[in-house]
Amino acid sequence: MERLPQKMLCFLSFTLLCGGSMLLGQSLDQAKKLYNEGQYAEAKPAFERLIKQAPSNPSYNLWYGVCCFETGDLTTAAKHLKVAVKRRTQEAYRYLGEVYLLTYKFDEAAEMFEEYISLLTKKKQDTTPFEARLETANEGSRLLDKVEAVEIIDSLVVDKNDFLSAYTLSEEAGKLNYYNEFFQTGQDVDATVYTNQKGDKIYYAHPTGENQICLFTQSKLMDHWGDEKQLPMNVNSATNDNYPFVLSDGVTLYYASEGNGSLGGYDLFVTRYNTSSDSYLAPEQLGMPFNSPFNDYMIVMDEAKQLGWFVSDRHQPEGKVCVYLFIPDANHARVESDDIELKRRLAAVNAIQESWKAGADYSARIQLAHQAVPFGKPELRKDFTFAINDQLTYYILDDIQSPEAKKLYQKVIALRKQIQQQTDKLETLRTNYHKGNSSKRAQLTPTILQAEQQLDELLTQPEEWEKKARNAEVLFLSKKK
Repeated sequence: MERLPQKMLCFLSFTLLCGGSMLLGQSLDQAKKLYNEGQYAEAKPAFERLIKQAPSNPSYNLWYGVCCFETGDLTTAAKHLKVAVKRRTQEAYRYLGEVYLLTYKFDEAAEMFEEYISLLTKKKQDTTPFEARLETANEGSRLLDKVEAVEIIDSLVVDKNDFLSAYTLSEEAGKLNYYNEFFQTGQDVDATVYTNQKGDKIYYAHPTGENQICLFTQSKLMDHWGDEKQLPMNVNSATNDNYPFVLSDGVTLYYASEGNGSLGGYDLFVTRYNTSSDSYLAPEQLGMPFNSPFNDYMIVMDEAKQLGWFVSDRHQPEGKVCVYLFIPDANHARVESDDIELKRRLAAVNAIQESWKAGADYSARIQLAHQAVPFGKPELRKDFTFAINDQLTYYILDDIQSPEAKKLYQKVIALRKQIQQQTDKLETLRTNYHKGNSSKRAQLTPTILQAEQQLDELLTQPEEWEKKARNAEVLFLSKKK
């Protein structure tokens, strides 16, 4: 085969090079058009191809990183936005700050927003929105330092429009309804109505004339609702406020707000009604893990069940939310650890199992969460109190997980029953002794002495067998880890 002339080879190479450049230009122009129109998922593949051709190109890394961010791939977004930041690409600071916010790296987010504000200032551009984002990052850092050690014992992913299906309140906790169902207005209002346990007061939210959602309350007048009152503006914010719930004390109000320094979307707040001044105290923002850079709302504390629920759309696809079931802690104990990654995981609720106490069995509480409970506080069954450690105590035989420990503790139960019987017998003998004459007392004396000796021998035994049972259970639990 004859070799092509040198001039023809050069011409073909030039043609291919130009054609490739034209194709690249077309691909880039198309991707940028989609990007500018907000069609990030459609633009993403094109930018991914461009990144492979020019891995260090700051613009490609910015555009691809933003596409990843907007489509929920935060890990890949961070990787490419960091490349753009190294090349001092202005918008990369803004988006990397947003990535850090959503991944609970609040100090790093603050650094990005500070740098972005500095760059905007040099160009005499408006910094107001990003000063607010900087405040959010600083607030997130403050809350992360005080993560609460909340036991989140279960979670359920449901449709966003059906989240109340995960709540089963006791009668003492009141009732929850959707606004549209309660008022039967035919309006499409995304809000809830809480009715107190007496059934004579409701708290709810609906849009005002400014199309802002605000909190209201009504009282029952005879057989109908009336006297609607909007809650004061130290409770309602300049943005949306929704999803109220009131404790049985009638004064403690929990609700969700997009204002009052929210980390992102709705955050959870609590306030209290001051009966003497007919006003509400300044709302307090709940800590992490209740609040997050995502939407968190509809927190309920069922005091009869000693359980709580709240909703969040963190880690969830569009149209879905997760309802978390937790054990309320009046002391608000914090996570005592210097491990920042542990705090981030617990704050974000990456895995509810990380919040569980060692060896704890929450099955009874989870079952109770789904039970209808009439008026009257349900008491957890307590046949005995068997402390395993500072965090774990058993109350019934089925709590004990080790077959050996269960068998040993049955011995403890039998001994305690025997002790009680012996104590009752001795008490009867002593009563008869005091009531009897000298002859009867002389007759009862050796019997009483013998009964006292038998009781003394029995009294030391339950502790010994309980120690054996505890050791067996601890060993069993350690092997399960």
